[in-house]
This record gives sequence, C-alpha cells and structure tokens, in this order.
Amino acid sequence: MKKILLISPQPFFQWRGSPIRVGFNLLALTQLGYEVDLLTLPIGEKREIEGARIIRVANPLCIKNVPIGPSVPKLFFDLLILFKGVSLCLNHRYDVIHGIEEAGIIAVLLAKLFGKKVIFEKHSDPSSYKKGALRNAIMKVYSLVEWTAVRFANAVIGTGAGLVRQVENMGTGTRAFHIFDIPSSLTAPARSEVERLRKELKEQTDEILITFVGSFAVYQGVDLLFASIPHVVFHFPQVRFLIIGGSKSEIIERKAALSKDGIAEKVSFLGKVAPDLLPNYLAASDILLSPRISGVNTPLKILDYLKVGRAILATDVESNRLLVDDKTAVLVAPDPVAFAKGIATLVKNQDKRETIGIAGRHLYETRYTFQQYRKRLAYCYEYVLGVCRS
Repeated sequence: MKKILLISPQPFFQWRGSPIRVGFNLLALTQLGYEVDLLTLPIGEKREIEGARIIRVANPLCIKNVPIGPSVPKLFFDLLILFKGVSLCLNHRYDVIHGIEEAGIIAVLLAKLFGKKVIFEKHSDPSSYKKGALRNAIMKVYSLVEWTAVRFANAVIGTGAGLVRQVENMGTGTRAFHIFDIPSSLTAPARSEVERLRKELKEQTDEILITFVGSFAVYQGVDLLFASIPHVVFHFPQVRFLIIGGSKSEIIERKAALSKDGIAEKVSFLGKVAPDLLPNYLAASDILLSPRISGVNTPLKILDYLKVGRAILATDVESNRLLVDDKTAVLVAPDPVAFAKGIATLVKNQDKRETIGIAGRHLYETRYTFQQYRKRLAYCYEYVLGVCRS
C-alpha cells in the first residue's frame, strides 16, 4: 500500500474552503487505497476518517485561530510543520508528499531531502488578498515562494482553471492538473428540514429569502453586497437577506451600519453553518448570491448553490465565470446598483428563478460530483507515481 504525507497549514476541521477540500482529499485517497498521514495545525474540530491518521503540531502559544491569508501565527505554525515533517519522514517511508498552499514549499523541501515524489496543491490567487502596502509586499514574496514550489514539484493541482493557467504561465514545465472543487458537503438537503427552515427564517409568509454564504474577506465582495441591500429593500419590502458567515466582530460592525440605514430588520445574520447543514439553508432560499470582485480561484459557494438547484446571482467576473454562465446564473457588473438590479430581476420573475435553478442542478450532476473529483485525483497520483505517462 502506497503511503502519503498530506500537509495542510490550515485548521482541520474548520468551516472554510481549504479545510473542506482537505477532508475530500483524505476521503478520496483512502477510498483509492492509499494510506494517508495528514500533518496539520492543532486547531479545529476533531474529525476522523477511516484509513487516515491526523497528526497535529504542538501549540505552545495556545493560539486558538489563524486568519485566512498570511500572518505571524501562520508563519510560526509553518515552522513547526517543517520540523514535524522532518521527524515523520525519518520514521516513515512515504511515497508522495502532498503540500497545500504555503505547505507546498515545505513538501518540496522534504521531498528533496528524502528523495520522494511531491505534489503542490494551489487553492488561491495571491493577487486576491490585496489589502494595504505591507500585505501586498508579503504576497509578492509569497508569489516567489509559490513559483519555487511549482518549479520543483512533480505535479501541481489547481482547484480552478484560472489557477491552472497561472501555473502554466510560470513556464516551469511542471504539469498542472485541474481538479475542480466540489460542493462543501456530500449531504443532500432534507425536504422536511428545508420546509421547517423556510417557516423559521421568514418573518412574513410572502418573504423572498436571498442568501449570501462566505467569509467577509475583501475579495468576496461583501462591501458591494451590503451597499446593494438598501436599493433592493427600498423597492421590494418583501425580501429578507440571510448572511451566512463572518466573525462576531464583523457581524456587529455590519449590523451597526444597517441600523444607520434603517434596514437592520431586513437582514438576518446566521453566523457560520456547518457544511453538512448548509444544503438545507440554501435549498430553503429563493436566490443565492456571489458578489465576488477579484481573484481567479473558483468560489466554493457557487458549487454549493448549484447542488441545491436555486437561482444564482453573481458578479460578471472571471472567478464566477469559471463555474457559471448566462444559462446557470444572472451575471451583472460588479457594482452595487447593477447588483441590486440583478436581484430585482430575480425577485420579480419566479419562472426565471426556477429555470436557472434547474440548469444549475444539471451542471452539478454532470460535472461537480465527488465521484468525478476522486477520478481526477486518482489520475494525478498515477501520473506522479509513474503508473501513467500521458
């Protein structure tokens, strides 16, 4: 049995894109017959996967969380991961070392040191984290580190076509595999729970539920979203916005701003919802939103939206276009007025909502299933291990 060291520098498990995908990697690789050790942070919900061993680095500073993107706590944990990785490689015979995001360079170092095959998995676009001069400078350094990981990897996995193009444009000659994201949960919506939630979430029986899912990071377009809400509420008092995600402090800040506009009662903040419960909330909604403004990585939320067959409104930017088109979503310019008009189009037209939802569900069923994901991951590993050469 081939043995894999999978290195993830994110909390596991936690409700966000990379940890969700790490869970799918573990499930797929163990189902394919590999024995997997996951080396990760000492943070996150405990989760067991048969055939996988989860190894966490120490937490001497008692850090409780790490933010998305670069940070001092992340750098500290990356160093601990490197040292622990050396120890693991001294005591176990791994066939492949598979590093995710900044752990790609750690995987390359370990692979070169111990003569192993290496896979680098790229989840994000460094340019999407623009937020001040210092952060931009850090991301430029990270881009150089990322190029080095790509250069010396046996293969690179990109989670979206845009990320694969970035790898190919680096000119290293390293083969890039597009292994697309899939919805964040393998659980299907339960009809009885969906009906219960629709009754619970509505304050008036005729309300139309409009839902956003995601972090409040700048690239997600949350400023655009909240700027569009007053335009919609003014013309359509029967709408209710549901916001899933955000930290406690971020939610307090947004609530205060909505109160100043006199529309706080039209927006419900649900906090973070576990991935296995999320399909019920999405299926209980009428319209699902993706206001992203930058980046070329695929928005995980759109895959969750497609799965439940509800109408999608998205900004007409590259990242959203990687997953949907004019048949599977209403696409509008990335500004508040255009976004509000797009919402209005769907609020007024139930038939259009149903048509888009059906088309989206069909796209999910024919492309973005776990079975397709596992098949592509299997092919990448076969290539790296020399089982196939094409």
